[in-house]
Amino acid sequence: MKRVLATAAALVGVAATVLMPSHRAAAEDPLFPTTIALPAGFQAEGVAIGSLPIAYFGSMADGSIYRANLVTGHGDLLTRGPGTQALGLRLDDRGRLFVAGGTGGDFRVVDAWTGAVLATYHFATGPQTFVNDMVLTPEGAWVTDSFAPVLYHLPIGPDGALPPPDAVVRIPLTGDIDYVPGAFNANGIVRTPDGTGLLIVQSVTGQLFRVDPTTGLARRVDLGGESLTDGDGLLLQDTTLFAVQNRRNAIAMITLDPAGTVGTLDRRITDPRFDVPATIAAYGDRLYLPNARFGTAPTPTTPYSAVAVDRPR
Repeated sequence: MKRVLATAAALVGVAATVLMPSHRAAAEDPLFPTTIALPAGFQAEGVAIGSLPIAYFGSMADGSIYRANLVTGHGDLLTRGPGTQALGLRLDDRGRLFVAGGTGGDFRVVDAWTGAVLATYHFATGPQTFVNDMVLTPEGAWVTDSFAPVLYHLPIGPDGALPPPDAVVRIPLTGDIDYVPGAFNANGIVRTPDGTGLLIVQSVTGQLFRVDPTTGLARRVDLGGESLTDGDGLLLQDTTLFAVQNRRNAIAMITLDPAGTVGTLDRRITDPRFDVPATIAAYGDRLYLPNARFGTAPTPTTPYSAVAVDRPR
């Protein structure tokens, strides 16, 4: 509890700092910029934002985490990666950042203030694994694997205690979802609006599935003939689902029924600054997306950025 309170106090301190930028920053930089520069060669992928105006971005290159001030756009490297990737990111209310490790098959929990690694888990090994994205629920973390038809569950108790390494549960995905070998399958994941199930987008087919978290049974969501091809990160706000379609440079905005069985496409959001955005998070009335630039060969000097767009009303 002392560590939790200390972390919370530190983050509040950061919030006070970002809400009162220096005279130089206030004079030279716009408040809440719509484009945030990330380190050259970073290979941005994941993003997480909590209740404070602070964003965390993950690197596909080496798993590093970059922390950015949304008020000024400035940031710094929170922690260098372990050499595996940092894809899906989620921030809990205890100041902990959960990190999916992609091809490394690993999963980390990082202190969002100090960058210290609090726990590491190994979900899978070998070439047929891609630990991709996650959602946090009162029962813990639920994590997708884009290469293996399985859902990983990391149980977290009501006291927030992280479990031992052998507590990871592997739930096979069954039902309507059919994995395509060699392609990206289950990717982004969120809860249903009523909290009773999970929603997973399958990138290669563009289909959205409602999954029973206790059994892994997946049923196709009726989208009225619409497709979410290249679906990546998901964000749920009330009954509105935002689904990033990375190589299509678009965000599909969908209204769902409470159970998450039927959805209606309201519109697609595009922006000329999109360069294969991967994941999505929100702060206030804005949506933030890191440009993964999958169509650009990565080099140590390749520029990367995150962009913000207004949430349609």
